[in-house]
Amino acid sequence: MNKRVIPSHAKRTYERAHYAPAVWDGETLRCSGSLGIDPKTHKVPDDPKAQFAHAFQGIELVLKEAGLQLSDITEMTSFHVDMSKHMGVFAAVKDDFLKEPYPAWSAIGVSELAMGALVEIRVNARKQ
Repeated sequence: MNKRVIPSHAKRTYERAHYAPAVWDGETLRCSGSLGIDPKTHKVPDDPKAQFAHAFQGIELVLKEAGLQLSDITEMTSFHVDMSKHMGVFAAVKDDFLKEPYPAWSAIGVSELAMGALVEIRVNARKQ
């Protein structure tokens, strides 16, 4: 049986939107996408750097709830609006959060994301 990982800050979303922030699939934690939502305002900030940092902080909270950390990420897919315009800032923020061993990473350009976000980050993780 797959076990859902639902941190306290995400319980309302789980109940309202009917999706889990993460699900254990054997020894792999498969995480839903994380938007750069400011935890105080519950909105996506206009500043791309702040938005990208909030997205990684959201991932970090889900991993922590599951007993994992950022270094346990094995695969990352990022979805970007205006990818060429923001990739430099995104890469710098990513490097603030992710250290060696680096995960496999795919970056995909998209036309639109929920809440007007510029990025959504989805990861898989496994205890290293």
